[in-house]
Amino acid sequence: MQFSIYQESRRGARRSNQDRIAYCDSRTTLLMLVADGMGGHLHGEMAAEIAVRFITQAFRREAKPSLSDPRSFLGQALSGAHRAIIRSAGEGGLAETPRTTCVACVVQDDAAYWGHAGDSRLYHIRNGTILAQTKDHSMVQQLVDRGRVREEAVATHPERNRIFNCLGSLRPPRVDLSEATPLDAGDTLVLCSDGLWGSLSGRIISSAVLKMGIMQALPDLLDEAERRAGRECDNLSAVAVTWEERFPAARPEEVRARRQPLDPVTVLPRQPGAAESHDDYLSDDDIEHAIARIRSAIEGQTNDKT
Repeated sequence: MQFSIYQESRRGARRSNQDRIAYCDSRTTLLMLVADGMGGHLHGEMAAEIAVRFITQAFRREAKPSLSDPRSFLGQALSGAHRAIIRSAGEGGLAETPRTTCVACVVQDDAAYWGHAGDSRLYHIRNGTILAQTKDHSMVQQLVDRGRVREEAVATHPERNRIFNCLGSLRPPRVDLSEATPLDAGDTLVLCSDGLWGSLSGRIISSAVLKMGIMQALPDLLDEAERRAGRECDNLSAVAVTWEERFPAARPEEVRARRQPLDPVTVLPRQPGAAESHDDYLSDDDIEHAIARIRSAIEGQTNDKT
């Protein structure tokens, strides 16, 4: 595999960052994902972190080095992450389950597969044109589907944040899955939270990728999204990959050409005190640590009221 990859997550104007992003790869398969903890529910960042760590751990366990069925993997991994969030909330004694949106993508055998729940998006871009993008699970998107709201108005609609599908809700999530989508050399996949696409149209994102490439375009797009949103800027995160060459078959001894500003298998933003090892993906200790932080937060809120 040969590809360039960039990832970054920013707090924006919020008090904390509830987004989590990650990517990792085996010799033949790449995984990328973005989870946006839902701020309207308590501890959204916990839901996002559990989701990203669960899915990453599942990938590391099953990609040996390839996935037998990437599409099935995504469906099972996102559903499993939902159950892990529910379990952790129950063990933590939470009155309300933390929730998160999530979009994940696997690239294998020169084809991309993606799945999502909520309004975290994926764009498939070729030569500055968006060939495909995920459809938000939101009330506004339903209005678009019924012809009552124009697509261009979604980002600024006052009901944009009303999400009806996510991980961690009381009912099992609906995970929308793509079919295998062939990639050509130069194709770019952008996964992002609504903090990015909410301020920038798909046309702006795709044009920037075409003109500058992801290594320059993504930081510039994040800067512009922050500038436009100002004091209302949400957390904003993105993982983007540009596929650089097609191979008829990958061989274990082939050297991959890869560029990124961060180490692979990185969950961002990293929590204070978190280990730097790349081998700590939702073990029993991880779950216990997350539960302990939830309980600590609950106790702190109780003490503030007394």
